[in-house]
Amino acid sequence: MEESAIPSLLIVQLCTSLLIALQDHRVCIILSNLTFQSAKAKMWSLQNLLFILCIVLRCVTSAVGVIHVTGYVGREVNVSCSYNEGYESYEKYLCKNDCGSDDVLITTSNSSKNKYRIQDDKTARIFTTTISDLQSVDAGKYWCGVSRSGKDIYTEVELKLVSDSCCDTVTKVQSYEGYSESLSCQYESQYQNSLKYICRGNRPSTCLQQALITSDTKRNGRFRLDDDKVLGTFTVTINSLTQNDSGSYLCGVQRNSDLDVFSAVELKVEEWCCVKSTKINGTAGHPLTLQCPYPSQHRDNRKFLCKGDHRNNCSDMVTSQSRFTLQDDAASSSFIVRITKLEAADGGTYWCGSDSQWRVGNYTKIELSVCLHCTSNVSLGTTAETQRTQIPDSALCVVHVAPSVLLLMSVLVICCL
Repeated sequence: MEESAIPSLLIVQLCTSLLIALQDHRVCIILSNLTFQSAKAKMWSLQNLLFILCIVLRCVTSAVGVIHVTGYVGREVNVSCSYNEGYESYEKYLCKNDCGSDDVLITTSNSSKNKYRIQDDKTARIFTTTISDLQSVDAGKYWCGVSRSGKDIYTEVELKLVSDSCCDTVTKVQSYEGYSESLSCQYESQYQNSLKYICRGNRPSTCLQQALITSDTKRNGRFRLDDDKVLGTFTVTINSLTQNDSGSYLCGVQRNSDLDVFSAVELKVEEWCCVKSTKINGTAGHPLTLQCPYPSQHRDNRKFLCKGDHRNNCSDMVTSQSRFTLQDDAASSSFIVRITKLEAADGGTYWCGSDSQWRVGNYTKIELSVCLHCTSNVSLGTTAETQRTQIPDSALCVVHVAPSVLLLMSVLVICCL
């Protein structure tokens, strides 16, 4: 047997009837009726075989066009497939498995069926199938089909499902009521010009629809978004924080060809308060002294006492009321405020401190109650203390003695008569 005779025979046998059935793409490539003279068979070489296979593989590759779609479990997803001009009036459908009659999920002739909806945009030559209430069993391979005489036209679709939650890593941020806080969100360089946004919660599927602010709007009420494309970070600033702002946030970066990219932030807003808090009772018409400690490093700071329900909205009483005088005792790291003559209107919330920046923990909060007959006690501790109103014994006696006096007066009147 001559050299390369066996390869030549194998080539002849292979090329005599070569059937490549691509079930995934419903493409059949048939090479047959290739006859070769036995005298020329020995002229074939391995290079010829590789050349034929390369032509076949090139044909197969050009027929492959897989559409990758990702959806969230429990939500809905759109599968969009394009088609060539001239097929606008043809029926379109979505199917699974081998696309037999039982595998067809929905057609344009019946546009709504169970969890599937389909619509055909004949102008754009794109038909879109919506699959709702996605479950894990819905993941896998689908086919977009266009009906025609002979073999239908198919496009493969690969559907991947992910959990509608985020994320494995969470950045935790702590702040206080009334403050402004910035939430920083990093992104990769290829998303410099993409839409950025932030929403509350941890459901990626609805985040963009419920966005508090986007890079298109930049400002929305208490929210501001700044995008630093050089650093690859966008920052969302929230002003005038309240405890209701506490919770989970998602930073989102929009991607047109796939699911958006997210990072998670957990914000905790605590009540702004002080190192010491107390409740004090004062008697109207009497003087009252308030004592306010301060950090030793604030020895040279201006001291003040202001009144208001919130520190951001309070009036300096020492400068506005002549009845209030302030005296600093640097030796004891405290100052006292004397009120010469209490009035009923003096009741309320007071803040005494020595930090003009209103940093947390440098203030004393005082709840002052003014009554006609009560004992005024000032007690400042490291935790809030409630002082009970003490009614003088003389006031209690009036309640019990008054009936006896009335009875005695009645007896005297009768006797006089």
